[in-house]
Amino acid sequence: MFYKSTRNSSVRVSSAEAITQGISVDGGLFVPEQIPELTLDEIRAVGEMKYADRAAHIFAKYLTDFTEAEIRYCTDNAYSTKNFETESIAEIAHLFDGTYMLELWHGPTCAFKDMALQILPYFLTTSAKKIKLDKKIVILVATSGDTGKAALEGFRDVEGTSILVFYPEDGVSPMQKRQMKTQEGSNVGVCAIKGNFDDCQNGVKAIFTNDSVKAQLDQNGMMFSSANSINWGRLVPQVVYYVSAYAELVKDGEIELGDKINIVVPTGNFGNILAAYYAKHMGVPVNKLICASNINNVLTDFINTGVYDRNRKFYATVSPSMDILISSNLERLLYIMTGGDDAVIREWFGKLASEGRYEVTDDVKAKLKEEFAAGFCDDEQTKATIHDIYDKFSYTCDTHTAVAVKVYNDYKAETGDTTKTVIASTASPYKFSAAVLEALEGKASDIDEYDKVDRIAELSDIPVPAALADLRTKPERFGDVITKEEQKDYVLRTLGI
Repeated sequence: MFYKSTRNSSVRVSSAEAITQGISVDGGLFVPEQIPELTLDEIRAVGEMKYADRAAHIFAKYLTDFTEAEIRYCTDNAYSTKNFETESIAEIAHLFDGTYMLELWHGPTCAFKDMALQILPYFLTTSAKKIKLDKKIVILVATSGDTGKAALEGFRDVEGTSILVFYPEDGVSPMQKRQMKTQEGSNVGVCAIKGNFDDCQNGVKAIFTNDSVKAQLDQNGMMFSSANSINWGRLVPQVVYYVSAYAELVKDGEIELGDKINIVVPTGNFGNILAAYYAKHMGVPVNKLICASNINNVLTDFINTGVYDRNRKFYATVSPSMDILISSNLERLLYIMTGGDDAVIREWFGKLASEGRYEVTDDVKAKLKEEFAAGFCDDEQTKATIHDIYDKFSYTCDTHTAVAVKVYNDYKAETGDTTKTVIASTASPYKFSAAVLEALEGKASDIDEYDKVDRIAELSDIPVPAALADLRTKPERFGDVITKEEQKDYVLRTLGI
């Protein structure tokens, strides 16, 4: 299996090269030359495996330059109870008849990003050894909240690496901010940007593709890589949990092998739902992929109209991990849907950079409609949904998961589609305690952040994850705040260049 660049189809690299580079030199994203097949018999067999074994089975199809021993080294170290608080790794909760919550937040930072970022450091260091890379790997991360902490935790004190995370100063929850500012490790750095997530992400991409900066790193024995979902090593682990969920439902007798399911994903950067698309096209029987957005509904508009337009008001919401107007992973989907037409991808994403807008062809619009449904909701609807779920099912969910539930309920009411459905539950409710508590009690509270956590615990009877409880007494290590224009110089200065 080799990997192409979405902006230059003549590029052909191994998975180890794709993972260490993170992004192609032309600014494109790496995609596999083809999507490998998974038979129904294989899916049934996967259901009988532990999660680490399920992951190894899927990775063997994509990372063909890795030996079986190398893959097992990665999966056995990443997916164990030393990192996750449940043996299942990804839990499935039965919300109501035919609807299931795929809980992806039982890892060390209480968010779905752990599912990929616990294994990415093993992928990256193994890949570096395979290609005989003798440089220090500098990980640059832009985060809208969850990726930053998960990446910091995953790469903390990993030999031969250094990690620097940028987050929007006022665009993450208090708990997310505290998680990052108190991060331990000798090779980690955290900095706030005066702006939104797109400012952070655009800055990181610009630094990645800056020849002068790359030359300076090279002279100092360093190279960049990414822990964002632009890195294929971040995306492929997300494919696993959708295959795993389907196989688990078959094993539990909730569905028959071959029955189709819907998958609902709250997403801003499109990576999490793109992983579900890959799972579907590997052979997982999926009826509809339902894309759920908050009021920053650029993806909803795109799927419904074929026009991507980031020229709109940006909203800071109670679901901040989706406060994104430039969805990087959409580029991978469109490359597939255009039959690998790198010229049209360059044209569209060139227009996005220069004009903030592009429109896809009628053929691609039809393919989008066939594969996806999309919807959005605002903050008040999000909080009302949290309250409603709690009242009806005694289940407490976070703000992002609530967006997915609301969008799914709207989809079901509009279409009458009763296909059994998996909803990706992306974070612990404790990470967004202010909004969750307000939703549960019907009024805002001015009590301390940790008192809010304690109050949610009383109401929901869900144990507070130790990783969040411990933050109460941890000292803050990082407090830098810069403008987006200062980002490049800050990186070089932090690296001692």
